[in-house]
Amino acid sequence: MIPMSFTKAPHFAHLPRASHCSSYHVPSTCLPPLKPSPLSSPSPPHLHRRRRRSAMAIGDSPWRPTPLPQDTLPFELKIESDFDRIVSPDGLVSVCGFGSLLSETSARSTFPDLINFRVAKLNGFRRVFAHVAPIFFERGIANPETKEISSLSVEPCESETLVVTTFEIQRSEIPSFIEREHEFRFLAVTLETFNGLLYTTPSVLCARYTDEEYFLNRCKGNEETLFQRYGRYGIHKIWLDDILPCRVYLRHCVLAAKNLSEAAYENFLDHTFLGDRKTTIREYLVNKGAGIMEEEPPLQLKHRYGG
Repeated sequence: MIPMSFTKAPHFAHLPRASHCSSYHVPSTCLPPLKPSPLSSPSPPHLHRRRRRSAMAIGDSPWRPTPLPQDTLPFELKIESDFDRIVSPDGLVSVCGFGSLLSETSARSTFPDLINFRVAKLNGFRRVFAHVAPIFFERGIANPETKEISSLSVEPCESETLVVTTFEIQRSEIPSFIEREHEFRFLAVTLETFNGLLYTTPSVLCARYTDEEYFLNRCKGNEETLFQRYGRYGIHKIWLDDILPCRVYLRHCVLAAKNLSEAAYENFLDHTFLGDRKTTIREYLVNKGAGIMEEEPPLQLKHRYGG
């Protein structure tokens, strides 16, 4: 495992859940109160080991990444060279997982050579099912008739805290990572351990973009690029608030969170929302998502979407 460095995080306090938070500007107040998620569970042993190692790394250790000032984060990684700002001295980049990447099996399906898979906390963001995923159309698990076509993204929301995963990949994998997550906004964010320490090496987070920015910045204003990636599936908007989770994908994410830890499971149910930003996944599964957790994925996708 590669030792990481930490700085002391502010004392974590459960704050009220926001009824509305802008994708780009976070309001200073939020409504109504929400019961806290059980994020105070004992830190896994590997986090304690990492804390001891970080103390050993203070000084001139070659393992210690050069920390960025915490008040500069998050910042956007707009082009590939921007990722060099967060590469550790040994050529690694940290990635943050909040949906399917809560599963180490799924993460290794995408990043076979990842190292240091572990649990962390992300403050100031919430998960939302408001993103049309072309991969679900390619794999035959999207249901346009019922609008069950959405995967997850995250967006800023000051009062939210998410249980996430993080791991390291080689800098050489960044071009394929950008290509695979083409429609997302890449942010460098600070993650926190369960025992109140901040990682000094930022992690890459796939956040909500806008259709306009995506077309101009990723597609370079090229209609053919947009068609090949989305239009050929009959998709004319990527970011929508009136779509529902893809059933196979939602089941996978819930199982991945459950297999990760009880804290991750409870957090996923209560801090992941439909596009209305009001309905939690816990409420959705009880009221409108009946049967989702009992449905098996197609045989050819059972390993990838098995939780």
